[in-house]
Amino acid sequence: MTQIEMAKKGIISEEMRKAAEADSISPELLRDLIASGRAVLPKNVNHSFEKILAIGEKLRTKVNANIGSSGACASVENELAKLEAALSAGTDSVMDLSTGGDLETIRAKILEKSTVMVGTVPIYAVAARLNRNNVPIYKMDIDELFKSIEDQCRQGVDYITVHCGITRETIKRIEGSNRVIPSVSRGGSILLQWMKHNNKENPLYEYFDDLLEIAYRYDVTLSLGDGMRPGTIVDATDRPQIEELILLGELARKSREKNVQAMIEGPGHVPLDQISANVLLEKRLCDGAPFYLLGPLPTDIAPGYDHITAAIGGAIAAAAGADFLCYVTPAEHLALPTAEDVYVGVVASRIAGHAADIVKGVPGAIEKDRLMSIYRRDLNWKGMLSVAIDPQEARKRLALTHDRETCTMCGELCAVKLSRGFLKKDQTK
Repeated sequence: MTQIEMAKKGIISEEMRKAAEADSISPELLRDLIASGRAVLPKNVNHSFEKILAIGEKLRTKVNANIGSSGACASVENELAKLEAALSAGTDSVMDLSTGGDLETIRAKILEKSTVMVGTVPIYAVAARLNRNNVPIYKMDIDELFKSIEDQCRQGVDYITVHCGITRETIKRIEGSNRVIPSVSRGGSILLQWMKHNNKENPLYEYFDDLLEIAYRYDVTLSLGDGMRPGTIVDATDRPQIEELILLGELARKSREKNVQAMIEGPGHVPLDQISANVLLEKRLCDGAPFYLLGPLPTDIAPGYDHITAAIGGAIAAAAGADFLCYVTPAEHLALPTAEDVYVGVVASRIAGHAADIVKGVPGAIEKDRLMSIYRRDLNWKGMLSVAIDPQEARKRLALTHDRETCTMCGELCAVKLSRGFLKKDQTK
């Protein structure tokens, strides 16, 4: 049985117990959230890993780190270094988006070494093979696409992104729209090209029942990809995006009926004043299904700093109810990220998620900030480092004065030190 099937029958699995404990909620509450489709627990029956977590309502905002090779940079060692960096920075998930080198070996190594859930986009493997052989993408074989999906599910992938909401109607919408960039989704653009050239329906939509059978067999969570996500803030919340979202909601409902877990992927570039509305739309149109966002980025002019841009948008989105943030690194829009980029991206996204969790009232979130404040009041540097979101960076930057009590920012004029004495006088009265 799948996790959602067990939850519907009132069964609390061992995975549910572990995930509930990690989020400081009762197993019964998590079971009910999974049964209703408002939370997912990605865990392939063929994949064993340490940090089993759930994603969704009433839970801590989770963070994903995309890693993976490209045709220009293909190395198993590099991807394992990125995996290590992501795990060291505290990621809750990784996605292997490799398109270069030995894809199966890279995926196998990531699955073996990862202590968190692993996701993929199976259509990438098909497109990469075609590209290596100088075969046009529009010649993609449907059977080969579904074989790639099943092979990766059998290998142990916990969740897969599948762009099922792009249809032949989508092409009409794009052609009649004023979009600046038609599609920034790699999977979405592959399917658009295939449909346009072959004059056929999207196979992932047409044969969605076959996809559900594969996902059910391995208890793989479907991450219903947003091929029409805006790639610039001037394209945000337009008709192609919203029509796809409506369809994804219908497909998520069908998935739940077939005892397959599903979450919805969301837009990447959205102005600040539209972010909360996008989250509300997803929750209303998709029956509260977990929402997985890339960023979002509220401005397009910060290449080199898009981890900051994404953290701004991610904090607003998560506070409004988004459940899963896909990190963005400083290399976004510029290059394949390095291990250092991965680390920085994860930390930035974790900061955004934590800030939102305080607003959401997630158990234990604000207590961490309260504890940090107490340590700061007491000038307890060891304590401060112990609860810092990135102790490594904080320790590296810490510089104390000769008395080892205050930092070099204020020294003897430290406001905390001066006011601490004042408070002690008041407390003796």
